[in-house]
Amino acid sequence: MGMVTCLGHDPKTVADNLANMRHGIRLWESLAMAQSPVKVAAPLPHYKTDSKDPEDWEFPEKVKLRLEQLRALSPHGLYALHAMADAIADAGLQKHEISNPRTGLFTASPGSVRQVHHHLDRMLRAGPMRCSPLGIIASIAGTLSFNLAAFHQIQGSSSGFVSACASSGHALGFACDELMLGRQDRMFVVGAEDFTLENILPFAAMRVLSLSTDPDRASRPFDRNRDGFVGTGGAVVLVLERASVAHARGAEIYGYMDGWGQSTDGYHVAASHPEGEGLLRAMKIALAAAGKTVEDVDYINAHATSTQHGDASECRALKALLAGHKHLAISSTKGLTGHALSLSSIMETAFCLLAMKHGFLPGSAGIEEIDPIAEDLPIITTTREGHPRTILSNSSGFGGANVSIVLSPASQA
Repeated sequence: MGMVTCLGHDPKTVADNLANMRHGIRLWESLAMAQSPVKVAAPLPHYKTDSKDPEDWEFPEKVKLRLEQLRALSPHGLYALHAMADAIADAGLQKHEISNPRTGLFTASPGSVRQVHHHLDRMLRAGPMRCSPLGIIASIAGTLSFNLAAFHQIQGSSSGFVSACASSGHALGFACDELMLGRQDRMFVVGAEDFTLENILPFAAMRVLSLSTDPDRASRPFDRNRDGFVGTGGAVVLVLERASVAHARGAEIYGYMDGWGQSTDGYHVAASHPEGEGLLRAMKIALAAAGKTVEDVDYINAHATSTQHGDASECRALKALLAGHKHLAISSTKGLTGHALSLSSIMETAFCLLAMKHGFLPGSAGIEEIDPIAEDLPIITTTREGHPRTILSNSSGFGGANVSIVLSPASQA
């Protein structure tokens, strides 16, 4: 795995912050403007990509790019190149293993709102011949695939997924299918989101962002007084391989993806089904695909973003799934990170893999008074030691898209 997140940019740092429940939420200077009711976000350490000109971006020295490569990127494309380089190194992959017809690439992102606006504004003011010839490449929804496939000379399956906050869950699921069907031996799965004002602040118009000015109390999934989510961005890359391929080359394995499930609510353009019916179906499909039952599950990483309606919907789905079982633990790591939108599913899958590897269950931060709808659920508010045998990780997005992923540790192989 490779990662650029508000909790750090390497697995060791991220695992330590997760286990010790150190959040990445801050008062963000870009939101200090008088017209913004939102003041907090979860920025990315050592990155500053708020300029519309890539040449002015600040990023870690280890990220080496030529100027023409930088000009083809959106902010989240930059984060993804960093994360993919780290994932390749972490996986111990050689050039011939990356660039061949049996290695593919699935990406998830909505494109870059900032860069689209910037390039269109320039075109309307100065004319198309005064615009960057790479403006489209750098900004539209396929930008991750364009840049990463060319940069690493990917020859296998390649596609991008856009299903809002379920996007990277879909990318993981369909990548898993590519491997299980024997079409590919290895898949890079990439999720990334800009960390920019234009990517976060529009959600204030939907009344779904927290208005708290206290970073310690802004993101609080399942809390009775939660008032919305906190925005973040970044990138995570996971390398999925057929088990036989990974074992043959002596790869260090974080865990196994045993199956996945998806569904659609068929209810509303933006709101989850109030009873969580779609998410419940996705969880049941995922467990069936993995050959498991709810009795096998030790931990559920909830989608819970800290919105009133969304958290309540998921709570009802979880109650219906568990049917009184309380042997497991539930938490939402968004209490530490805020909500990473299309990145969230793969980022939280990586968190679950780290928790399995290091023997802990991350607590759900920020809960002062549990919402009555969540009282009967086994939600943990502090980190617990433990070695989960099976983890379920949930994601939901606009249009009622739901994805649930089943994971197990490498030690069970």
